[in-house]
Amino acid sequence: MTTAPGPAPSASMVRDAARGLSPAYFALVMATGIVSLAAHQLGLARIAEGLFWLNVAAYVVIWLLTVLRVAWYPRELWRDLVDHRRGPGFFTTVAASGVLATQFALLAHDYVTAKLLWVVAVALWAGLTYAVFAAFTVKREKPPLEEGVSGTWLLAVVAMQSIAVLSACLAAQPGEPHRLVLDFLALAMWLAGGMLYIWTISLIFYRTTFFRFAPADLTPPYWISMGAMAISTLAGSFLILNARDAPFLASLLPFLEGFTVFYWATGTWWIPLLVVLAVWRHAYARFPLRYDPSSWGAVFPLGMYAACTFEMARAMELDFLAGVPRGFFYVALAAWALAFAGVVRALAAAVVRRFNRAFRRAAGG
Repeated sequence: MTTAPGPAPSASMVRDAARGLSPAYFALVMATGIVSLAAHQLGLARIAEGLFWLNVAAYVVIWLLTVLRVAWYPRELWRDLVDHRRGPGFFTTVAASGVLATQFALLAHDYVTAKLLWVVAVALWAGLTYAVFAAFTVKREKPPLEEGVSGTWLLAVVAMQSIAVLSACLAAQPGEPHRLVLDFLALAMWLAGGMLYIWTISLIFYRTTFFRFAPADLTPPYWISMGAMAISTLAGSFLILNARDAPFLASLLPFLEGFTVFYWATGTWWIPLLVVLAVWRHAYARFPLRYDPSSWGAVFPLGMYAACTFEMARAMELDFLAGVPRGFFYVALAAWALAFAGVVRALAAAVVRRFNRAFRRAAGG
């Protein structure tokens, strides 16, 4: 007896990839983009350009899989969107669009594409912010605090600050007709993002210190506790630089400088604690170190800390910090390489499994 032929292995793989796509997979684009921008700051042009074009390809591929998931599995996507643990991962679409747009502006000097991605980022932010948080508010069945809150929630802050960074970059373009509007939007998002961080980190800090915290709970996105402050520092540094051509920013300059250092200091405070917890997780508790899509949530903060420290030192003439960005850049680059190797290995394993199944079906038929 013959069996009906199934879908081609390649088509089936695409369906599986779309169905199982993590809402936070755009963090790959965020991480690759910020490592590229940090390389650009340090004058490593070849690394910056190579990662830029790789990031363009990754952004397109992940969006294609996302669109296919919307078309083929809308119910599963909706369940993810309103889930307290997975829903905040969708904010990576905003931050990824903002970081890639900043790459187009600063690396390629392509302000047309950067502005198009700015529109995409703002539209996604507006839609996701009020869809996700409204759903969390009105849904009847909600998880307890220790199960519902994680570092992923801080992606909402990163999304806002990515728009602040991009808006400030576009405002700095010579001859930009909407410079003051963009600077004002950047300032508003910078401040609102800071307030959202205070609300969210209070819940996260309470959850980690007053509820049982197992090694499995310490997922890589907890590094966003630092990364959210790092991107806030980057946005503040750009606003300080833009104050030269924006009178209302110039009037706020002491405030901008003070809060930028505040953000940087808070982010810096997190680093030793996160390192200690990582050692506790993998060395003491022997939790296996393996690739997961959430791994990019740890790469992005490392690259962002390098970029924000470089920009803050430039904006405020803090030359004694000059060695910090280079050191953190190489740490971020090594982390990126390990995470990317994990992606390649996972894809290769998926291809092998799929063709083995297809071979067994063919042999059995």
